[in-house]
Order: sequence, then C-alpha cells, then structure tokens
Amino acid sequence: MTSPESSSTHRPPRQWRPDHFLDRYELLTVPLAADRDGEDPINATLVRKPGASAGAPRGAVLYVHGFTDYFFQEEMAAFFHDRGYLFFALDLRKCGRSLADHHTPHFTTDLATYDEELGAALDVVAEEVAAAGGAPRIVVAGHSTGGLITALWLDRLRETDPARHAHVAGLLLNSPWLDLQGEAVLRTPVVAGVLAAGARIRPKAEVPRELSSAYGESLHTEANGEWTYDLRCKPVSGFPVTFGWLNAVRQGQLRLHKGLEVGVPVLSLRSDKTRFTASYDIAVDTADCVLDVRHMAKWSSSLGSRVLSVAVPDARHDVFLSKEAVRARAYDVVDEWLSFEIDVDETAGSDR
Repeated sequence: MTSPESSSTHRPPRQWRPDHFLDRYELLTVPLAADRDGEDPINATLVRKPGASAGAPRGAVLYVHGFTDYFFQEEMAAFFHDRGYLFFALDLRKCGRSLADHHTPHFTTDLATYDEELGAALDVVAEEVAAAGGAPRIVVAGHSTGGLITALWLDRLRETDPARHAHVAGLLLNSPWLDLQGEAVLRTPVVAGVLAAGARIRPKAEVPRELSSAYGESLHTEANGEWTYDLRCKPVSGFPVTFGWLNAVRQGQLRLHKGLEVGVPVLSLRSDKTRFTASYDIAVDTADCVLDVRHMAKWSSSLGSRVLSVAVPDARHDVFLSKEAVRARAYDVVDEWLSFEIDVDETAGSDR
C-alpha cells in the first residue's frame, strides 16, 4: 500500500457511488486481499458525507464502528462537518455495508487483520482532504470494539509506517472496549486460555451466553428509542459471539493492558455508570448497558501519554446516541478537545 505522497498521478478516478442506506451519502468499495478466515470474497466500505466545507477543510474524521454496528449516525457526521472537517466512516469487512450472505458477521480471528482496510481508508481520506485544499490531519474515531481496534492499529502504525501515521492528528474513543465485562473470573488467565483453545479448535462456534435486547430496545424507533437504522446490520439482540472473534478481542485487550503509545492526543468518552439488565427498562436510557465503564476509566491511561478520559453523565453505550441533552454535553466536550488539542497552529510544531 502506497502512502498518499507516492500515489500514481495516472490512477483512474475513484468510483464513489450513492449510499443505499443514507440519503445523499456516498460510498467507496475498498478491495481486500484474500480472507485469512476463508470467507472470500470480502471488501470494506468507506462512506463519506456529501458537500464541501466552507473554505479549505481543517482536516477530516475517519469513524470506525463497533460490534453489531455500522455507520448510520448522521448527526455525528454533521457535527464534525459543521466544524470544518470532512467526514468519512469505514464499515469494516463482514460488517454493515460490507456484510454478505456468505460471511459470519463481524468475524475475524485477529484484530490486526483490520489494518489492511484501515490503512487503505486513511490513504483515501488524506488524499481527499488534500484535494479539497486542506492539510491531511485526520482524527480517527472509534466506538466500542472499534475503539480497541483503532488504538491497537495506531500503536502498530507508529512503529511500522510513521509517514502514514503522521496524517493522524488525534484519536477520539466513544466507550472503548478495553476489558471483558462481567464477573472477575472472566478476566483470569484460565478463561483467556479457554478462549484461545476454543478459537484454535472451533473458531466459528458460538460462545454460550444470554443475549440481552436492552440496548437495542433503548435505541431503535420500533421499540423505545429515537434512532432508525437497518436491523439486518444492527439486530436488536446483537449478532452471535464466536470463540475466534472473542479471543481476538481478548488478546487485543491484554496487549493494551501492557501499555500502548498511539502517538497522538486521545479523548476517551464514557458514561458515568453501567446498568446491566436482561431486558429493557428505563434505567438503560441513561447508562451503559453493554460494557463496564469502570474498565474504561481504569485502562484509558494505557492508550498513550496524552489521554483525556471523560465521564459523560447519563450517557448510553454509544455516547452520541444518548438522550438529546446528554449527547449535546458530549459534543461540547469534543468541541473543546478539538480546539485545544487538534485545531492548533501547525507552524508551532508538534511534540508527538
């Protein structure tokens, strides 16, 4: 994969097409190499918000979703776009717009596999910003599992491809999945060994667990929520969890626990409380009912040397899908972070 500076001037124009989920958005298919888990053909999908910002853009945002998720958060895209950032979102392989009938949804046995589409998407975004007259300064944003994936990727990228890493200006995490929730025994080396063994023997076997519909019911308009999205891509009770995928997540978390250096300023947002429940009740509208926010508070400092960790009172698991007043407070925090950490005079240099 070439960096933006070395891309051929004779490359044919990219084939952006109308998005079939969001009106006036456009998508670009990102071709991928052979699937290491044997579910070819595969690809990823890059989505962009339409319309140019007034004047040269400040930079861009590249958003990465979590598990049982895909990009549909138009309000979030509008927030960044209104502040002068071009907005792009990546539906990873076997997820959302990239999910095909022959795929095991969201399945991978190694989170580093996503480096391929993340690197390709970063290159496209950097080139698009430069073409619009802006500096290729990109804020990578990750939600839940996407937060873990992007943090591990940037830690590797800083060492393996510093030229590409230099285009990243910050990392915005929205309830990142930094540890396994539930009873303490689940976080022991014994359980990690069981997961690893299951991943070797039957990677696509489903992990026995009760599936709660509480989070989905709190969000979707067909239940108790205010958001409309495709339930085939984001089912109310979630997709089945496989041994191979969960082991990949756990290995990534254990790597993070040893300490990362993502090399850019980090804002890590979370709710101020967790409320686990088997079915919907009103309390989940003002709490994280998917992950344990104490883990986010504990492990956010392991992301790097410049981390701001903020609890947003009454936020949901996806902070930007919280009740209106709550997400407005979250956007205020992001706005301040952008002003003090990202939107700086580049002639002053950088200490990263």
